[in-house]
Amino acid sequence: MPLSPNLSAAVFMSISMAGFTMNDAITKAVSHSMNMGQVMLLRGIFATLLVGLIAWHQGALRAPGAVLHPMILLRVASEVGATVCFLIALAHLPIANVSAILQALPLAVTMGAALVFDEPVGWRRWLAISAGFLGVMIVVRPGVDGFNVYALMALASVFFCTVRDLATRRIPNEIPTFLVSTATAASVAITGVVIVQPMGGWTPPDAWSVGLLAGAAVLLVIGYQFIIKAMRTGDISFIAPFRYTALLWSIGLGFVVFGDVPDAAMITGASIVIGSGLYALYRERFVGKQRPAAESTGPAMAPDGM
Repeated sequence: MPLSPNLSAAVFMSISMAGFTMNDAITKAVSHSMNMGQVMLLRGIFATLLVGLIAWHQGALRAPGAVLHPMILLRVASEVGATVCFLIALAHLPIANVSAILQALPLAVTMGAALVFDEPVGWRRWLAISAGFLGVMIVVRPGVDGFNVYALMALASVFFCTVRDLATRRIPNEIPTFLVSTATAASVAITGVVIVQPMGGWTPPDAWSVGLLAGAAVLLVIGYQFIIKAMRTGDISFIAPFRYTALLWSIGLGFVVFGDVPDAAMITGASIVIGSGLYALYRERFVGKQRPAAESTGPAMAPDGM
């Protein structure tokens, strides 16, 4: 018996989150043998080739000059900043902790849309935003032994992702998505070239590490494709909560691959963040908002590296 469109979309969304999270796990594993600048370069090359081929096949590269649109330039710059901060945090923190902090992105986008675009946000959603960031602080734990500068890098990544997603909402619809993705992937790779030396220099990679990064790039593309399928198949208000399966994948992979066991503070904080995000989404649907924040955020609620 075939699944309904919404259930099919929920499956697609869950597969997408699995792809993105497995990419993160591979990236974190490889970071033990090379610095993140090198990771950005190698993975960025593979991602640029893969996404560029898709863009070429879809005819998205016919007007390359469109990437000079100010909002695309802002989006690309923000994605680069988010990727640098995210990968540095990922290399030094448990993957579940980084993922939990990034779950606040839809709330941050809602707040940014209210402050920058003057979109109406009622007191209930402001309360949800406040509660969500309280949950983030519980995960980050400022002032206690569990806190370090890398948690700040994860928070900085949320900021850059928010700018990225707000800029995305101002990109003209006629500019192909895969043109933007190709430009972003190439910019991430170029940034890797720039920061390799400051981050410790080039380490000759072994074939296994290169193969893992190629696999990570493939997982990025799989995640990107499945989230597009999800958005085109189901109702956004139904499938958006399934974005939070990324945290479940992060906890599971963190335990299996890295032996990380989430503590009570992380679980509590993440639960508050997710609950706040779901309530904010409910309120957006309740008030009849045409484009909920969850729809406008990036695919993985994190830097997609593309």
